[in-house]
Amino acid sequence: MAPAVRISWTALRHPQRAAALIETALVLPVVLLLVVGVIGVDRLIQARIGVSAVAHEAARSAALANSAAEASQQGLARAQQVAAGYKLINGSLKVQVDPGSFDRGGEVQASAQYDVALQDLPLLHWTHVEVMAQDKERIDLYRSRWQAGNPS
Repeated sequence: MAPAVRISWTALRHPQRAAALIETALVLPVVLLLVVGVIGVDRLIQARIGVSAVAHEAARSAALANSAAEASQQGLARAQQVAAGYKLINGSLKVQVDPGSFDRGGEVQASAQYDVALQDLPLLHWTHVEVMAQDKERIDLYRSRWQAGNPS
């Protein structure tokens, strides 16, 4: 006579544990890929916002200057201040300020370019994305060219 085989409830639960482990092994890489992708997109968006702000502030600061030479200097200095605030610090920021003829009613143009490096993210370490922005600021038509404290 053959011995009776007893099946306990714990033995029936083991296949479910194995199935859960297999499902986790299949889903985990996809979830990690999505997380890395979201972090990469977030960095690109942050860089885009920062570069746009740098171009805008550089143009605005240049438009408030008293001469074309001063406009270029003020625009570049303000661009560096704003870039530091947005942590655009990998050394690839390029800013150009074009005061043009710097006439009343004219426009000052500024452009900024930044290379976003994703080297510390897995699967995206080979990616470099260039972010650019341009801005124009109108020079006030009715403003004085007199410098503060020097009416001549």
